[in-house]
Amino acid sequence: MVLRIVEGRPALLKPCAGSVAPSPWRCAVVISNKVSKRAVRRNRLRRLLHQHLVATLSALPPERRAWLLISLKPGSIVATPAALLGECDQLLQQAGLRS
Repeated sequence: MVLRIVEGRPALLKPCAGSVAPSPWRCAVVISNKVSKRAVRRNRLRRLLHQHLVATLSALPPERRAWLLISLKPGSIVATPAALLGECDQLLQQAGLRS
């Protein structure tokens, strides 16, 4: 798993319609066909990581803006969900996004 972080730049985003303030962070999970040929398996991994990131990053202070890109490596399909989430937490901790 690879984590790339860029400081968020809200000026690049389209203005939101309505009174809801935009989230200070953005996140993308990239899972290529090399991880699994089946879209169902790739989507399960993507949903697992998205749910985990929403729960983890919602505790960040709003003044901390970060855009994240997580890329999974081809061997990720054989790892257990707990191992993947543990590696994700470790990367977020190394990046200073989680204590």
